[in-house]
Amino acid sequence: MRRLRLAAVIPALLLMAGIPARAQAPGGPPPTVTVAKPVVKEVVEHDDFTGRFNAIEYVEVRARVTGYLQKIHFQDGAVVKKGDLLFTIDRRPYKAALDQATAALASAQARLNFTQTDLERAQTLSRSGNISEQVTDQRRQNSLTAQADVDSATAAQRQAQLNYDFTEVRSPIDGRISQRLVTEGNIVITDQTMLTTIVSLDPIYFSFTVDERSFLAYQGTLRIGMGATQNEHTVPILVALTGEAKPTRKGVLNFVDNRVDEATGTVLLRATVENPDRFIKPGLFGIVSMPASKPYRGVLIPDDAIAANQDKRLVYVLGPDNVVQPRNIRPGPKIDGYRVVRDGLKGDETIVIVGLTRVRPGAKVTPEVKELPPVRE
Repeated sequence: MRRLRLAAVIPALLLMAGIPARAQAPGGPPPTVTVAKPVVKEVVEHDDFTGRFNAIEYVEVRARVTGYLQKIHFQDGAVVKKGDLLFTIDRRPYKAALDQATAALASAQARLNFTQTDLERAQTLSRSGNISEQVTDQRRQNSLTAQADVDSATAAQRQAQLNYDFTEVRSPIDGRISQRLVTEGNIVITDQTMLTTIVSLDPIYFSFTVDERSFLAYQGTLRIGMGATQNEHTVPILVALTGEAKPTRKGVLNFVDNRVDEATGTVLLRATVENPDRFIKPGLFGIVSMPASKPYRGVLIPDDAIAANQDKRLVYVLGPDNVVQPRNIRPGPKIDGYRVVRDGLKGDETIVIVGLTRVRPGAKVTPEVKELPPVRE
């Protein structure tokens, strides 16, 4: 029994020591494995960060005049356009004030017309000596005073017109409106009563933070945050909503904060994301995929082709006479379903991708060649 145990342990010790061992019984055929060349193409590495969507425009609609709310002109949650009528406040008091101000302006204008005519008459008589200079100066003063009264009445009439116009509350932006916060018949107070809120939806902001180490790397490779170059406006990003398998929402990085948060050691970044279907709502979480490198020639292999030897990662390379040899590699991130090989492969090798359990270092195999697609599902 002890001899049988030793016989089973010895091959395993030989494998750990890197000593070639035969993978098949004496006289048996070499094991069949699937081999392929790595995918070599231009790639860009991406990092993922969690963030939240925010509306580009957000408005708290408040009353600008005091009065009783007379009419509500929208449905809760509707999409509104800039200038759409939302609320009507009782207009009658403000219409009366506007009529009074208009009448006061007309009266002041009439007085001005009279004083100007009176002044012209005095100036004519003064040239012929039939009236004193004192009377002429007095009529000139009356004309100037009447002009000032007209200016004051005009300002009062404009204010009354403005208040009258404010009784119709209109949407200042395009967007989706919230629920009504005040019902008809309630009194609303100038600049205090909030009637509802409106948010814009397309496009929409996506804000997220990156750690200090990543930010320094981005600043070096992508030049983001360098105000003189404004390169942050050209960095494309992709965002995935909660539950989506991969990011599909396109956006562009448009803001990098000017300082590192001392409490968290992070930098705030913001992107503008397209939202034509208005599916994304402000406040939702998302995962942004952000470029972490410039485009470079990448060597890509399936994860199934990578074996582990303690803390090392290796692949089996097919050599002359169909003999496989292990080669240490340094794997990187996953792109298009493949693993990037940062070091260890040039891209022209043929490696074992299926059947790793049937190969041993220095063993001969029967290869079945397969071509890997550019993108692996």
